[in-house]
Order: sequence, then C-alpha cells, then structure tokens
Amino acid sequence: MTSTFHSLETAKRSLFTQSIALNTTGHNIANANTDGYSRQTVKMSAARPLEAYGINRSVNPGQLGTGVEVNSIERIREQFLDEQFRNENKSLGAWNIQYDTLDKLQAIINEPSDTGISSLINKFWSAWSDLSKDPENITNRKIVKETTLALTDALNHTSKQLSDLNGDLTRNVEVNASSMNSMLSSIADLNNQITRIESLGDNANDLRDQRDLLTDQLSKLVNIEVTNLPEGYQISMGGQVLVAGSTPTPITGDLLQNAYAAGTLNNGEVFGMILSRDQYVADYQSQLDQFANSLVNGDIQVTLPKGTILPEGTVLDGVTYQGSTRALATDLTVTVKGINGLHKLGYNANDGTPVAGGDFFAAAGGGTLTAGNITLSQAIIDDPSLIATSLKTTGTGNSETVIKGNNGLALLMADLKDVKFTFGTGTTATSTIDDYFKAIVGQVGVQANEAKRQADNALVLTDQVNSNRLSVSGVSLDEEMSNMLMFQHAYSAAARFMTTFDEMLDKLINGTGTVGR
Repeated sequence: MTSTFHSLETAKRSLFTQSIALNTTGHNIANANTDGYSRQTVKMSAARPLEAYGINRSVNPGQLGTGVEVNSIERIREQFLDEQFRNENKSLGAWNIQYDTLDKLQAIINEPSDTGISSLINKFWSAWSDLSKDPENITNRKIVKETTLALTDALNHTSKQLSDLNGDLTRNVEVNASSMNSMLSSIADLNNQITRIESLGDNANDLRDQRDLLTDQLSKLVNIEVTNLPEGYQISMGGQVLVAGSTPTPITGDLLQNAYAAGTLNNGEVFGMILSRDQYVADYQSQLDQFANSLVNGDIQVTLPKGTILPEGTVLDGVTYQGSTRALATDLTVTVKGINGLHKLGYNANDGTPVAGGDFFAAAGGGTLTAGNITLSQAIIDDPSLIATSLKTTGTGNSETVIKGNNGLALLMADLKDVKFTFGTGTTATSTIDDYFKAIVGQVGVQANEAKRQADNALVLTDQVNSNRLSVSGVSLDEEMSNMLMFQHAYSAAARFMTTFDEMLDKLINGTGTVGR
C-alpha cells in the first residue's frame, strides 16, 4: 500500500540524484584541461515501482513510481581508440628520436659551410699546389703544416662529437629505463587500488584515467601490449611481461639492450635511441675513420715521371729499386699506400745526403689510425723542412744530394685531389677524397629528410587518433553547461514538488476536521 509520505521520498530521491549529477558535471568542468581525463556521466534509472506482484497486492490499478536513483558514475572511454593511439604513439617516439639524432649528425658534420671538413680538404690540396710553385719557400711549408693540422684537428673534433653523441644515447637509454620503472611501479600500485575500490561496487574512474595516462606515456618509450585482466592491466613488451597486477618487472639498460638485440623491443623512443646509436652514429663514425685511414694509407695509383730517383730499397708493386734501378728511364705508374706511401718516395729540403720522406701523417698515441687520433707527424710539426717535395737527386754514393727546387713530389701531392683512393681493405670501392666525404654528407642529409618525413607522418596519424579519442572522451564545456542547466532545472522542479506536497500534507494534518469548531 502506498505510504502517505511516499511523494516526499520520491522528491528526496530526485534531489539526491540531480545533486550527484550536478557534482559530476562540476567535476568534468574542473578537469576540462587535465591531461588524460575522461568525462564522466551519471547513469540514472527509475527506482523500483509500487507495488510488486504478491498476495498482499492492493487492488488499486497500475504501478506507482518511486522516483529516480543513481546506478553508477561511469567515464566515457573507447578502448579501441586507446589501442590505436598507443600503436601510433610508439612509432612517433621512434621516428622523433631518429630524426633528432640525424639532425645532430648534420650539425656535427656542418656541411656545406666555409669552416667544415670539406673546406679544409680543399685548403689542404691548395697548400700543396702553392708549395709546388716554390718548394724551397719556408712560408709555403708552414702553410702546408698548419693546413694539415687544421684538417686533422677537425677530424679529431668531429670524431669526439660522434663519440659524445654515442655516449649520450647510451645514457638516455639508462635514464628511460629509470623512467619506465617509475611508470610501471605507479601502474602496479593503481592496479591494486582500482581492484580494491571496485570490489566494493564503485567505479574508480579517476584512478583509471591516471593509469591510462601512464600507459600512454609508456607507449611512447617502448612497444607495449595492454591486456585488461580482473587484477588490472597486464603490460607486455614483445611477450615479456613488464607489469602484472600489483607486480612490476624491474627494468635496466641491459634488459632493454638485450630486448633490442632479440627483436622484442622494436618501436618507441628507446628503440630509436639504440637504433640511432648502433646504426647511424656507428656508421658515420666508421665512415669517418675509413676516410682518415684511406687518406693516409689507401691504395692510389700515381705516375712517377721519367728521371725520378727513388730512395734506396723502395718496394713498389713487388719490385725493389736499388742501385742503378732507382733512376726511372720512363714514366712509371705504380700503386702506393696513400699520402704516407707517396711521401716516402720523395726527399726533404735539408742539405747534404738525401733523406727520404717519412710518414706524413701519424696516429697520436700509436695504434690503428682513426679520425679520432690522426695527426701530422711530430717530426714535421717540429721541422717543416722535413716535408718531402723533390723526386730527384744528383751525384752518386756519398756525393749524392737532393736537387733543390725540384717540385715533382709536391705536384703529385697536389694532383691527389683528382685521384681515386681505395676505401676499405680488400675492396674495389674507389673514390676521390672529396667525393667520398660529399657522399657522407649527402647520405646523412637524405636519411635526415626521410626521418623527418616519417616523424611528420607519425605525428599527423597520432594527432588524428588522439582527436578522435578526445571527441569521445574529452570534456566539452558547451555540453557540460547544457547539462548543468538541465540538472539545475530538474533539481529546482524536484524541490518545488517537495514544497507542494508539504503544503498538501499541512492542509491534511492541520486543516482536516476543523469544520464547525
């Protein structure tokens, strides 16, 4: 049977429900600019009506409604769009890092410019050309010395910058491993909190938003797969579980390195860092080392002019020249080992017994010559007169002397600008020094442009998916204002209804039975 105060209960339920709806709308408005926030909505339904089927059911026709009640407060979120966003986000992270690395490589190589290695190479050849015009001029010899030191210093500095970039990328992998540990620990903690709260029947909407935001951030670092289990998110990377329930897996730089080597880490910023270091930076370091080594020791073919007097015991193409065979009766085309090999065929400018030129370049500290340790021979640094320029001597035995002013070797050195060097041991790859370096510059430019194109495309796709996601989950202030007015009017109407029924009860209680008094 219907209670006398039934309508008061109906009005009360309406007031409570509309109040909750208004509070939720206010919560949405307050978080309109909060990263990762998903708008929330109150799910309402009509309360159970009177009367239920039973033996004591009244004979009054129809069921009388009992008002409204809140079933739940739910967040609006589309899991499919979340998965799409994370798939695009990891590609964006990988390409951004690759482009950033290649952009730094372009800055390190610094070409084309008036101060880069290419310009110094041209000055090196020009210095030899000037020396060939006046081999005895000490100023020209010092210019060759200083130009060579400028070139080797530039190679040393560029090599160091590449090594520093390599180290930066390695350290960044470690830094990101630490960031991942923090994110995974927070996700595991949120899994535990969400499970405990929702076991009581409530939706942990704000905690779920925090967990999804952390998952989004994690997806930019590495390729992840997210599985929603009863105990919370299980996050994996290429089959390797990173967090399950409230248990995170500790991440180290070595673990990420091994995952990259095994192919389970194949996207994201960390992948981009390791790939950039092991492919781009290592490749350009290797090419720069090859450039320096080939300049010094790479096989080149030169034609020694008729009348050349080779130093005693010189071995060229398996032939040893000594005694009377030192003097070339005709032009001779031979293979020598780079600038060092050619320099040893000439004589320096000192008076007296002819002294064959020694190594022009050397490796600072010894060992294999690289771009990082190439330098001018210390003997030549100390005494530029030891730069060999002559190919001819006069006299024999103890009376043999260098023909002063001969520029045969200096001319051959200057002509090396157009001579093809062999790059790499046991290969047939040949190129001029200038063209080889230009190829390096061109390669990094092409790779940087491609990485930028891919990064731009990834950004467009990521933004598009995120825009679709925000259209579903984001807070629209216009919509919330409309809802606020709607709930406000409903609340006011419920309050008016309660006031009206209160007046009816007042009339019933205080006015009934007073007639005739």
